[in-house]
Amino acid sequence: MTLEFVEYPDREMLAMALANRLVGELAQHLRVSDSASLCVPGGTTPAPVYEMLSGSELEWPRVTVFLNDERWVDGDHPRSNSRLLHRHLLRDKAQAARYIDLYTGDATPEQAVPTLTETLVPHLPITVLLLGMGADMHTASLFPAASETVMALAGDAPPVMAINSVKDEPRITLTAPALRNALNTHLLITGADKREALERAQKLDPTEAPIREFLGDITVHWAE
Repeated sequence: MTLEFVEYPDREMLAMALANRLVGELAQHLRVSDSASLCVPGGTTPAPVYEMLSGSELEWPRVTVFLNDERWVDGDHPRSNSRLLHRHLLRDKAQAARYIDLYTGDATPEQAVPTLTETLVPHLPITVLLLGMGADMHTASLFPAASETVMALAGDAPPVMAINSVKDEPRITLTAPALRNALNTHLLITGADKREALERAQKLDPTEAPIREFLGDITVHWAE
């Protein structure tokens, strides 16, 4: 298990190269399997990658896309990760992909866990996983200070969990077992602060730096 660190001259080159890498891994899997799954983060950093991906030649109807995590808000809300994904990825050729929305419309994320588990399990292990990371070393909705993080990092954690201890909206997140078992794992980070945070995380316990849980067989893509 090795961490591969790839540094790019600028963010545009990163977006092009990473999109090509993700498409290549999905296409390779589809040559030997009927379907593939692509699990991606929200936030604005990956938007240029998604725009490159959206126009890529791929058998998109055989690909199922879902997020690493989602805030418990509907798809029209400005803070919805799903909204961002529809704007940047699920258009053009990629509009043909199947999309599993983590926001189900239930009153609470806890109520959605059984349905989401049943929906997601057939698409595990994840074929291609793209992670993001905050400056606090969180990934998905696994936060250093969140009381649920220890449970979500456990080897016997269910595939999805509700997160209520974050200061903004309640959230739903894929857990460590679901994310850790991906066939191909990538981390996208930009800027000096994120690079320093990643270096710090490698020396910490996953409860202090949740991204640490995934820094085994992973390719990190970075540009200033």
